[in-house]
Amino acid sequence: MTAESTVPSPAGQSRDLGSSPVAVLPQRDGTGSPRLPSGRPAPRPGSPLPLLVVDGTAAVPGTLVLTGAPHQPLLTGVLVAASLLLRPRPRPGRRPSGALDDLPALCGRITVVWLVLAALVAAYAPAHALSARTLVAGVLLHSVTGCAGRAAVHRRHRTALRNHPRAALVVGPAATAQRVASALLRHPRCGVHPVGIVTGDPGGTAGLPVLSTGEEVRRAVVQNGVRDVLVVNASVLPSVPPAPEPSVDPSLEPSVRSQQAALLRALAESGCAVWELDAGTPAHAPAHPAGDRIAAFPCRRLEPAARRPGGAGKRVLDVTVSGLLLLLLSPLLLACAAVLRVVGGPGVLFRQERVGQGGRPFTLLKFRTHRPADEHESATRWSVADEHRMPWFCRFLRRTSLDELLQLWNVFRGDMSLVGPRPERPYFVARFSQAYPGYAARHRMPAGITGLAQINGLRGDTSIEDRARFDNAYIDDWSLWRDVCILLRTAAALVRPTGS
Repeated sequence: MTAESTVPSPAGQSRDLGSSPVAVLPQRDGTGSPRLPSGRPAPRPGSPLPLLVVDGTAAVPGTLVLTGAPHQPLLTGVLVAASLLLRPRPRPGRRPSGALDDLPALCGRITVVWLVLAALVAAYAPAHALSARTLVAGVLLHSVTGCAGRAAVHRRHRTALRNHPRAALVVGPAATAQRVASALLRHPRCGVHPVGIVTGDPGGTAGLPVLSTGEEVRRAVVQNGVRDVLVVNASVLPSVPPAPEPSVDPSLEPSVRSQQAALLRALAESGCAVWELDAGTPAHAPAHPAGDRIAAFPCRRLEPAARRPGGAGKRVLDVTVSGLLLLLLSPLLLACAAVLRVVGGPGVLFRQERVGQGGRPFTLLKFRTHRPADEHESATRWSVADEHRMPWFCRFLRRTSLDELLQLWNVFRGDMSLVGPRPERPYFVARFSQAYPGYAARHRMPAGITGLAQINGLRGDTSIEDRARFDNAYIDDWSLWRDVCILLRTAAALVRPTGS
């Protein structure tokens, strides 16, 4: 957890961070990103309806083995419903797979469905319990029918992609982007047809048209109906998260990186699917677990912020837990405020601007444990964890993290979440976003009181690069249960406090 902050730099590194604030995200003006067509629906994978129909109808032939069983229509309905509920679902953002890829999951789920059906029949009609031969025959018939149907759907989808590939732009260093585009053109089965290269260094390139201005990109999107954007990384960057503003070439100047991020955001908002493609991963290196491949290049879909993980379930957990804790801890909060008033004088609450989801600022609340000389010091100095002039009770609040409890009100209001990347001040967010690839992408989810980085010891004066990597890993692999686990580990860590 961060503090009110006053030490020169994180992780003991001496760094000149400048003195003037910089915008967290590139400005949405005519110079930052081109005017691109809007209102187009976002591209989606193939409709799930064909596979849904196939999975449902595949259960019907299997019911032939149930001839003579009591309530056969009811059993057929149960079998179809269970098959649909347990059908294999594609991972969000993945490109089309084949029937063989689905085979293990499909057969495993069909086996479970039939075992459940056999248990129900044995429980409610013991005299008509399914024999082992009947069970095996039903599983085989159901599996063969389901696999054949899925194979037909996948074959039809691949044929459609080959005959009508989706127009794409390749964004990245000129030489690497041309190499990737040439590979895609040699493999039309991937369903992507590059129509242009977007780069700021067009010199020495040959092949596809090179687009170096916003107007050229807009014209290419309109004339070719571009629906895919492939962002090429020339080196292995496993910590880069899926976001509409992915990491760009770290060798570029900060202003160029900001322009490229603004362009990618504009392309995503215009309805294009943005994919991060790693052209520098060695052949023996594993693909990212949440990723896929296009023409054998590791890639992953960069989801717009509106479709980021979390949503209603996370918000319900936040409101329920924060509201309950505020109610239960109100006597403790009042006691801390009273003691702090006596020890430290007036001004118990500490308010500070922090950056939340999407780069939006909000006012964070804490108990005041330090009094900066002025607002500039509060906004631009790093840590006060080692300040010995702090009153004893303030040091106690910081060591036990009790000064952070008021952020439960921020969670209840919706400014923050219980679990998420720790929020930082705009001054540091701007600087860290320029210095550390992937740092700005932490703002894809609401900021949190605790997070994966904090339970792994990344608190206070620790590596910013490591924090960004852990925060992005949390967002990439988010689940509601993982939030619960992080909260439990945070509660356990409070018994051995080390300060914030």
